Amino acid sequence: MTTDKELRQLIIEGIHERKGRGVTVLDLSHIEYAGASCFIIAEGTSTTQTVAIAESVAEYVRKASGVKPFAVDGEAPGDWVILDYGDIWVHIFLPETRAHYNLEDLWSDAKISRVADLD
Repeated sequence: MTTDKELRQLIIEGIHERKGRGVTVLDLSHIEYAGASCFIIAEGTSTTQTVAIAESVAEYVRKASGVKPFAVDGEAPGDWVILDYGDIWVHIFLPETRAHYNLEDLWSDAKISRVADLD
């Protein structure tokens, strides 16, 4: 069985497979009434790339662990794609959509970790 920590790492690797950038992990586990215990946020430079990143995450995680997302939403129009892994929600944004919704600020009481971009 895949632990949440292992699942988070696989998700991040899946994001990096399609050159997703700006990966941020929000640990919400200590926040009462949060819908998930963790958000993983990343961005792509186009709607084509955001959808490709989301597909990469789903495929990478499934191949490595057998785990599939419960739901995927936002593939059309692609400016914000969400993958729901139960306690972990993956948000793939266009930069301007990410700035508009600013989940990091909205959930500023979360423990926030930034993941280095791969070059």
